[in-house]
Amino acid sequence: MAEKVVIIGGGAAGPKTAAKLRREKPDIKIDLYTQEDIVSYSACGLPYFIENIIQNPETLIMRTPEDFQKQNIDIHTKQQCIKIDTDRQTVTIKDLISNNIYDVQYNILVIATGATPLTPNIPGINLKNIFTLRTIQDGVKIKEKMLQSKKAVLLGGGYISVEVMEALVHNNIQVTLIEKNPQILAMFDKDFADMITDYIIGRNPGQVSILTNEEIVAFTGNENQEVTKVITSSGKEIETDFVVLGTGVRPNTDFLIGSDIKLGVNNSIKVDKTMRTSNYGVYAAGDCADKFNLVTNRYSWVPMGSTANKEGRCAAINIAGGSCLFDGILNSTITKYFDLTISIIGISYKEALELGFQPEYAIVTKRDKAGYMPNPETMTLKLIADRNTHTLLGLQGIGEGDVNQRINAVIPAILGKTKLESFMNLDLPYSPPYSPAIDPVLNAAQIIYQKING
Repeated sequence: MAEKVVIIGGGAAGPKTAAKLRREKPDIKIDLYTQEDIVSYSACGLPYFIENIIQNPETLIMRTPEDFQKQNIDIHTKQQCIKIDTDRQTVTIKDLISNNIYDVQYNILVIATGATPLTPNIPGINLKNIFTLRTIQDGVKIKEKMLQSKKAVLLGGGYISVEVMEALVHNNIQVTLIEKNPQILAMFDKDFADMITDYIIGRNPGQVSILTNEEIVAFTGNENQEVTKVITSSGKEIETDFVVLGTGVRPNTDFLIGSDIKLGVNNSIKVDKTMRTSNYGVYAAGDCADKFNLVTNRYSWVPMGSTANKEGRCAAINIAGGSCLFDGILNSTITKYFDLTISIIGISYKEALELGFQPEYAIVTKRDKAGYMPNPETMTLKLIADRNTHTLLGLQGIGEGDVNQRINAVIPAILGKTKLESFMNLDLPYSPPYSPAIDPVLNAAQIIYQKING
């Protein structure tokens, strides 16, 4: 049993590992080092703080260093890991306040350094009021600027940009979203991405613009070095008070260059199901680690706070001498834009084709409850299955109805490789306030079955 466990990273996976390990092993020494000054917070809640659904950013902090200290877990903030030496079993730490550099000995090491926002190399990128959104401090700065502004530009069309757009629109900001690809939300098929785009623009006509197949080629500013305009690849000049970059993130693994820790997809850390790395005494969890996709049977890299917590828990159990296997992910994601739920699990039809499956799909638009009930809402579902195996590959769902219920029904079917023949007769609970007599997701399965069988 390890005498001392050192954890690098204070976002989601690191603190989860520390807390679970303490419960499993009350006497083990645990030290956590993070380059931030806050530990254990929900970055996923930041758009809702900007929107002002959450008034106090401290609400997003799960535990403080003092809370961990009560569990005899030592938290070291503003301490950045710059090197790992697995032969000597040391991590080299830089104190970001004093700039002192020192080594820390470990018996077991957990790398949970998360991800870093991608900053595009665009002229003017260093102007003031160009923000990324990853930390609580980022959220505070964006909210403060928003309350003084009238116009904003979002670069990138992923989930974060959609969530930030809602926050800005709610606060009467004129918003332009710029995406270099032909659609926003690249994980969806284009037909669904277009429906989402139409909803966003239609809900607040004149307040929101979405420009696809467009890139920002330069930022221009004023005498105070504050951004005032973005220039696009087609020559558009868009005035703005601030910019939020939603161009994605990358694993925070640069410090592993030269070590024996093997890297996987997108330079994420390669781990097995126990969360061990290529070095037996080193574990990795969270956004810095790769993930096994249970649909494609390939490794991928999908940063997600919920996954980070599960991986951290699993790593702690194994460090403590127990047995835990984290099998993988389905790329399950969900968000919203005002009343529109937006969700996808598994793979899209386009991705299925690219990966060599023989996909078939069905799209159904139905109400989420019996039509004679008060306030029924509409949803549109796209179910995808493989013609050869008759197993489900993915589901996309959007609508003001209860999309989440249908997503949750399909997840175990994908995991269990349930055949269409069985799934379309699944005994989902029925009552008029909750579903039509035949649930929409079962309708979709029936249509695919009929397509496959002529």
